[in-house]
Amino acid sequence: MTIDRRRFATLIAGGIAAAASPGPSLAAKAHRVGEIVDGDDLPAREASWYRKLEEHRVECELCPQARTVADAERGTCGVRENRAGTYVTLVHSLACSVHADPIEKKPLFHVLPGELALSYATAGCNVECKFCQNWEISQFRPEQVRSAYLPPEALVDAAKRSGARLTAATYSEPVVFWEYVRDSARAARKAGIAPTVVSNGYIQAKPLKEVLPLLKAVKIDLKSFSEDFYRDQLRAKLKPVLESLEIIRASGVWLEIVVLLIPTLNDSETEVRNLARWVKTNLGADVPVHFTRFHPTYRLTNLPPTPVPTLERAWKIARAEGLNHVYLGNVPGHPAENTVCPGCGGILISRLGFTIVENRLSGGVCPDCRREIPGFWR
Repeated sequence: MTIDRRRFATLIAGGIAAAASPGPSLAAKAHRVGEIVDGDDLPAREASWYRKLEEHRVECELCPQARTVADAERGTCGVRENRAGTYVTLVHSLACSVHADPIEKKPLFHVLPGELALSYATAGCNVECKFCQNWEISQFRPEQVRSAYLPPEALVDAAKRSGARLTAATYSEPVVFWEYVRDSARAARKAGIAPTVVSNGYIQAKPLKEVLPLLKAVKIDLKSFSEDFYRDQLRAKLKPVLESLEIIRASGVWLEIVVLLIPTLNDSETEVRNLARWVKTNLGADVPVHFTRFHPTYRLTNLPPTPVPTLERAWKIARAEGLNHVYLGNVPGHPAENTVCPGCGGILISRLGFTIVENRLSGGVCPDCRREIPGFWR
């Protein structure tokens, strides 16, 4: 998922020739839009969520890792650094991947079907998934990844030029570049473009609540419904993610959930049933849940791809527990890619992979039984 320099240049061609991101900057020089930035000149700026301690130490207040960071050291994510008691982010406006994707690829199935999202990412992550698909950027520091300077205004300009009606902070982990997410969302809203986020949900309540009002939709990767899984496979905890899900749902921002089912690790009938029950009880029956197929990657290559019958079993369990919108992912052509009316059972949106084959929704309402289908449709 590293940046394609030619594609990047095409997206910003004719756009802003030079710009600085808003807010105080600690960078040694001003960068030009599209400039490839090397590790000796990262565009450092003061972080927004941290607490100063004695002896030039700081406590990060962005994610549940909540690390105390000594002077000249970095946080768990590798992209935030303590400089003499001032905590800085090294990746604001430093995009390592930029691409216009179908919104279905996120996946967000109840958000402007068929539209493009200008997707962007920086290096870094705050957890260590052994099965990460984008480990080449998420598990490396910014000086180890080829990146280009793309401040919020230029990002939005690129979205306009690509024809995208949405932006999506995605690919790596948006929590670690949360200031960039916030500022880009503000710029997008001013331009009439809908900001979205694809995240692991591993974030503290305060920064989450501060940025949520700027967003139109959030997709959370719920890795498992097991604390043991989060500890062993991510070096993280489940509880903060569940709390984030509840905060997002209560905010009114549109929410969808993805669960990557990994054979023998998180695909048991009991775990899937408990997860479905928790979602219905705490978030509601209308929150879409996507069960997606695992493929061996990164540090988890000893397990086979998820059998399709395992996915279908999870789908049946979740539907039996009362969830109205359950999908299967990474199985192009499967009927469970389609959006079906929970009232009359009619197919409302037909999909083939990331492509919309037919959309029968009319203003978010089933044309057959007139049931309202929740989502962000226009």
